[in-house]
Amino acid sequence: MIEQRTIIESGLDARIATIVEPEIEGLGFRLVRVRLSGINGMTLQIMAEREDGTMSVGDCEKVSRAIAPILDIEDPVDRAYHLEVSSPGIDRPLVRKSDFSNWAGHVAKLETRQMINGRKRYKGMIISVSGDEITFRREAPAPEEDPEFVIPVGEIRDAKLVLSDELVNEALKRDKGLREANGLEPAEAHEEDTSAASSNKTKH
Repeated sequence: MIEQRTIIESGLDARIATIVEPEIEGLGFRLVRVRLSGINGMTLQIMAEREDGTMSVGDCEKVSRAIAPILDIEDPVDRAYHLEVSSPGIDRPLVRKSDFSNWAGHVAKLETRQMINGRKRYKGMIISVSGDEITFRREAPAPEEDPEFVIPVGEIRDAKLVLSDELVNEALKRDKGLREANGLEPAEAHEEDTSAASSNKTKH
């Protein structure tokens, strides 16, 4: 059973996620994020991955071909747009509790839904996940600040890993291990961060 996301979209992004997620899961992938933006006029970005965290260019194309007809029928976007299906990349969004535990020891930026201790934006190393709470450690706490802070998962609006040499090395090491375990060819150093398939959707 696919682990449900705890950090989800709102508004039109949420409606699109509801439309495409069942099809993506039916193909054996899991949805990471949906985001409609003004890039290139209008771009609908769908991030997805296999349960082991991998996502090839071929996988992206497979998902794109499957969801494009559904989006044509449901027609959630009222203007022409560019559909892009991609892997989460190395500095990936964190949307499931397992994302935080899997990447413990690395730094994340997050935004909370409401003010917590006088702020909504945080940055810190992921230390641990316990129940519905995540413990982080500040990189450079002020003298009066506790170096560690705890944020309930339900209060996180958005979170993503911060790109670093350590994160890149760890991501490539994991990707190499998964490819060897599955008998796949080694990836280029940047492939995980660029796997994508795209198409244009026009309005008639």
